[in-house]
Amino acid sequence: MTNYPPRHHQDDNHEHMIEVIKTYPLATLISVKENQPLISHLPLIYSDGKLIGHLDKYNPQAELLKDNHDVTVIFSGPQCYISPSIYSTTQLPTWNYIMVHLKGKVKEIIDSAAIKQSMVDMTSFLEAPEHNYTLELDNPRMAQFISYVRGFEIDITHWEGKFKLSQDKKPKDMVSARNELIRANQESIQTLLDQVFKIH
Repeated sequence: MTNYPPRHHQDDNHEHMIEVIKTYPLATLISVKENQPLISHLPLIYSDGKLIGHLDKYNPQAELLKDNHDVTVIFSGPQCYISPSIYSTTQLPTWNYIMVHLKGKVKEIIDSAAIKQSMVDMTSFLEAPEHNYTLELDNPRMAQFISYVRGFEIDITHWEGKFKLSQDKKPKDMVSARNELIRANQESIQTLLDQVFKIH
């Protein structure tokens, strides 16, 4: 039986995966209804084995975020093309990436106070470490916000870390691949913004 992905591209350490979730909290949330996938992109915050978030109540996927429905969640970390030119040995081109795939059971949060608190907690987490903005529970906009969202939590039942970082290469080449991942991500962000989102 073929082991895929290869063991050296898997990371079973929950702490490593939690660090990815905390660093890249924008998740891809996938539900299935009548064999059709419903997909949303939204920030989720990790807390004690659960993911907590909220979704616009008019999103078709909102109806599936209750009653113990199954969901799949993907957190995408840095990724880039790895050219053989960076290695000290002869290799073929490849693509390196850090991904976390989770499966879980979703439960709707009904209590409006709990939804408000989850929003406050999420904002506090995302504002760290400077905390230039603090969302207060009594913020007058919160009452309107509650009317338009569905709060939910996901009990994580399965963890899978997919960390493809040239682990099968020589240590020197692993370092080169790591440096390329950092360089490529910093450069690609600026290039994209300069080409697509030009400010006049």
